[in-house]
Amino acid sequence: MSEVHIHEVGLRDGLQMEREVVPTERKLLWLRRLMASGVGTIQAGSFVHPGKVPQMADTDRLFAALSSGPGRPPGVTLSALVLNEKGLERALASGVDLICAGVSASETHSMKNTGMGIAEATDRIIGVARRAVAEGRRVQLSVQSAFGCGYEGRVPPARVLAIAGRYLEAGMRNVSLADTAGHATPGQVEDLFGALRALDGGLELACHFHNTYGMGLANAYAALRAGVTSFESSVAGMGGCPFTKIAGGNVCTEDLIHMFRRMGMCGAVDIRALIAVAADVAEFFGREMPGTVYRTGIIGEPEVTAA
Repeated sequence: MSEVHIHEVGLRDGLQMEREVVPTERKLLWLRRLMASGVGTIQAGSFVHPGKVPQMADTDRLFAALSSGPGRPPGVTLSALVLNEKGLERALASGVDLICAGVSASETHSMKNTGMGIAEATDRIIGVARRAVAEGRRVQLSVQSAFGCGYEGRVPPARVLAIAGRYLEAGMRNVSLADTAGHATPGQVEDLFGALRALDGGLELACHFHNTYGMGLANAYAALRAGVTSFESSVAGMGGCPFTKIAGGNVCTEDLIHMFRRMGMCGAVDIRALIAVAADVAEFFGREMPGTVYRTGIIGEPEVTAA
């Protein structure tokens, strides 16, 4: 099996659905524990309008605290989501390592999420990405609602590939396909990532699955079979897009790593540290979270190699 990279998005995609705003100090505690766990990339927040997503109002402060606080473990990348030029300006000023941005392949979801149709959103996001690259930042571009939309149903693969093709024309080679509505099936995942790889065999492929209909881990395994090496997931299985019809949590980080460890990967990640964060998240919100292994425990300690 190929080496895999975990991109933890719980502090962004996970929290954006929560009504109870998490205090900045509690977020920093979780972020520092996640960084110490051995996960390669941590998404600390998004630079969006605080009126639309109040949970993200302190993203600038989080990055400032992380840059001035205890040292970051070697090899940890901090990422953030931006939706437009203003968000990029804030991300650049905050010293974000990896700028994440994307375009929805659903016209309805695109309008609800950004106030723009697909064509306009694609032009603007490519402009944002080019500016970020010119400023020396790494960029990952995603196609959201790539496998279906709660409002529109099936999303044509040709539309997804057309957006990805625009990214490639702009010189962007780190591309994620996001199952925002949780509609994907393993067969769809293998087919669409296969078609994406056919466009350019040198792409860095990433995936982002939601577990709305219980298919998250199955789809992650299908993505692995299709050659995807970067997996976005959320501690405790938190999350969901507030602008989709039925919001479901992300693939759970500790569940995903538990699966990979049983397959001989992710040996460098401290799964017990992640389980401890998940338990703290559950305690903070006062309810059982969607993740599984933080409740059931892990199965032994198989022989693994660091990935």
